[in-house]
Amino acid sequence: MLDYAGLEALAAVVREGSFERAARRLHVTSSAVSQRVKQLEERVGQVLILRGSPCTGTEAGKRLCLHAEQVALLENELRRSNPDLLSDTPIPTLKLAVNADSLSTWFMDAMAEFTAGSNELLDLRIDDQDHTAQRLKEGEVIAAVTATATTIAGCNTWPLGTMRYVAAASPHYVEQYFPDGVTPAALALAPIMTYDRNDKLQDRWMHQYGLQAARSAPPRHFIPSNYGYVRACEVGMGWGMHPTVLIEQQLAQGTLVELVPRKPLDVPMYWAHPRSAQASLERLTRCVMSAAKRWLEAA
Repeated sequence: MLDYAGLEALAAVVREGSFERAARRLHVTSSAVSQRVKQLEERVGQVLILRGSPCTGTEAGKRLCLHAEQVALLENELRRSNPDLLSDTPIPTLKLAVNADSLSTWFMDAMAEFTAGSNELLDLRIDDQDHTAQRLKEGEVIAAVTATATTIAGCNTWPLGTMRYVAAASPHYVEQYFPDGVTPAALALAPIMTYDRNDKLQDRWMHQYGLQAARSAPPRHFIPSNYGYVRACEVGMGWGMHPTVLIEQQLAQGTLVELVPRKPLDVPMYWAHPRSAQASLERLTRCVMSAAKRWLEAA
């Protein structure tokens, strides 16, 4: 049997980033936290914490944190059905990875439905939909919304539907940069709005429709904010890829227009979590699937 006091200390250090903050969270001394982690490392025969600023978990450490999270979920379910049995069990926190566009649209409904019927807390990690699967593989999160269709070892994956994107900019921007139409040559000079360094949607759209510049890379702005991203396109800073469900109002009002009408980019989305967590995440999965069905295009 694993030492669950040690697991609790390990998870607290990884979550808080330091032994001191973990100690305050657990209401013990930092030396007690250090001793518990050390004893756990000796028991499993591996280093579990990379000491630094912040402290981070090794691959094995992250896996044990994920195990502790699953145990906490199971204990919470047991407490709900038998309140007197585990009255002092702490409320579990679920770490999830989701892309910003999903969080700004359909995933909020899933979270609202889930939290309305439970006491679990959520801790979201925002990343590009092509990179959230990596967080799941590394044990950093217990479930993820991802664009990865390939099988993730040890995980179950469900198709959610397709998120439709369109390339859009302000009318003035289109007049300024594309007076003779949207061509590879014009796109090579037109500033692009990019969410972060992992955001490749603009390049995928250009490649899909044969519009990528042959030799030069277009200039790029980086704005890691969904609201800021849309506003930047509205005020003419650049063009970008937008979920259609997020900019319906702007398209209807004409503050944003499609660069090339009827040329969308469809991105299939998936929900994935470890098979070992299927029972404890069953209700969350139902909430995610229900919200995705209402918002996303059918796969």
